[in-house]
Amino acid sequence: MGSGKRTLTTSAIVLVCAVTVLGVPAEAYASPGRPTPTPSDRSVTASVGDLEAVREKLDALYHDAAVATDAYNAAEEKSKDQSAQIVQLAREIVKGQDKLAELKDRAGAAARAQYRGGGLPPEVRLWLSSDPQGFLDDAGTVRQGERATQGLLADLTRTQHDLEQYARDASDRWKELDANRKVRAEAKKKIEKQIAAAEKLQSQLQEKERERLRKLEEEAAHKAQTAWLDSGILKEIKAKASQEGRKAVRFATRQIGKPYVWGAEGPTSYDCSGLTSQAWIAAGTPIPRTSQEQWKQLRHVDVKDMRPGDLIIYFHDATHVAMYIGHGAIIHAPRPGRRVTIAGAGSMPILGVVRPDA
Repeated sequence: MGSGKRTLTTSAIVLVCAVTVLGVPAEAYASPGRPTPTPSDRSVTASVGDLEAVREKLDALYHDAAVATDAYNAAEEKSKDQSAQIVQLAREIVKGQDKLAELKDRAGAAARAQYRGGGLPPEVRLWLSSDPQGFLDDAGTVRQGERATQGLLADLTRTQHDLEQYARDASDRWKELDANRKVRAEAKKKIEKQIAAAEKLQSQLQEKERERLRKLEEEAAHKAQTAWLDSGILKEIKAKASQEGRKAVRFATRQIGKPYVWGAEGPTSYDCSGLTSQAWIAAGTPIPRTSQEQWKQLRHVDVKDMRPGDLIIYFHDATHVAMYIGHGAIIHAPRPGRRVTIAGAGSMPILGVVRPDA
């Protein structure tokens, strides 16, 4: 099948999925009212209440894991930058050392030349010279040599100072790198602790309870999406994707079904910001690695003005990010245990929207 047909097929799949998630009337998302429990079904209702508490606890655990994941990713990015700076400083130090050795050789040669010609005062050498004009010409050359020697010594001093500064900078980068390693290790412990607690909580449920829990999660997402759609916001969102935005959406679409793994940037797995950052790298526009930095550094746009390819930042602390793909839908890597998927753009609390491309 040609590349054009593949693109159309991919777009068609996304559209069908989006319609499946979002295209039914708003009433279909409303949570069905629960009847007043009779004595015979009170235990079932209590169980539903318990599962709702479990759902909220899981949300809290995975949110804390997302906070720690952002801290880990930020420390990882800083470590990469600091390592690159250390490598560059090492190269500068080697170059400076080579230059210093060359300058010392030249300075030594100049000093030896001055010593050989500097035994008598200039007026005596002029009186003894058989070629006074030649001596004066030579004297001019000597003065030029002296000025060159002074410049050589100044260059040597600057090079020594540069080397000392490079060494101090390298030492500072090493200290920062070590500090970031500790931050990263601490974040990793927090992530693993929160995920382990969530997995333990879920493992205590029976199969039927896990299925009901999954339905409760879907119901909560549908309820939030319904409220968002009922606001009429979708009628205001009319902007079309830029060329770069279409490329980013195509990349993200091809990742559907791949597992969420914290700290992952592909190609076989992703976390939420790993997916969005790699999608925009594929579109030719590198963006910050973490959702919090994406929120801080990228241009903010109103929700009503967003277009496919824009990034929606979620929760008050900007700990989740998804890519808007149109028709009220997003592609995102949800959380541990889930896969890259399509969801409703309003299924989580929206903090705001950012645009990677101008």
